[in-house]
Amino acid sequence: MDLQQMRYVVALAETRNFTRAAERCSVVQSSLSHRIAGLERELGVKLFARSSRRVELTSAGVAFVAAAGECLAAADRAVADAAAATGVVRGRLAVGVIVTTAAVDVPELLQRYRAGHPDVRVSLRSGRSDELAAAIRDGDLDIAFLGLPEGELPSGVETLVLDHDRHVLVVPTGHRLAGASRVTLSDIAEETFVDFVAGTPARAQSDRAFTAAGLVRDVAYEAGVVELMTQLIARGLGIALMPSAFIRPMAARAPELALVPVVDGPRRIECLAWSRFNPTPATRAMLGVLGVRTPA
Repeated sequence: MDLQQMRYVVALAETRNFTRAAERCSVVQSSLSHRIAGLERELGVKLFARSSRRVELTSAGVAFVAAAGECLAAADRAVADAAAATGVVRGRLAVGVIVTTAAVDVPELLQRYRAGHPDVRVSLRSGRSDELAAAIRDGDLDIAFLGLPEGELPSGVETLVLDHDRHVLVVPTGHRLAGASRVTLSDIAEETFVDFVAGTPARAQSDRAFTAAGLVRDVAYEAGVVELMTQLIARGLGIALMPSAFIRPMAARAPELALVPVVDGPRRIECLAWSRFNPTPATRAMLGVLGVRTPA
């Protein structure tokens, strides 16, 4: 058994397709199939159930893939650590980001990182703040940019607060409040709202503000895509509360939208999060680009 065979098995387990697994591993399909079959003979068990249309893990395969993933991660870390000892950073860096990140220009950051560390393979994943924090704790992500209600930091990870922000009201330009100098939550509680999906940290910021004020509102439209939310607002279907630093540049390019300060509106923090357990050289390098010092 060798690491390449493990990589083939993990790729097939994730893609459930020999062609796609071979493409991922940059090998011809016949070679991948032959190496996996050879490994099964060596182990004396079937790792996959195969038919002309389907490929699925057997119970033995599930157990093997879990351990193989740990072995491959350890091998990648060994290579990265050896390279780091010579002053060269290699390996992988998995970065998580929320869609409303504003404290950091993520594309510019990744460009600078790549210029300084071209041998690191970087992957980017977007998602909810709670999901990204959990992925760091589980070892699936190395670092992430999160947005959370003020005063609420995730547990089990290292964090650095990057910015504090207050939400603003987003309305269509023809709305009765479009020209207001400022509003309160009670001024808008009877309106129809567009918001993020219930149960997410992005939604919790507004929900908690209304609850604290003793107010109930109607969220008629839920979405996880900001562009859809702003389109609904522009059509006059509802209004929304959104982080000021994120929405202002977008609204500046959208004459159909107007922003209004909210006196008692939600406040949020943007923070950087990373694993507190033995961060990889690639992670330390990213923290260095961000100006974060970590113990050697």
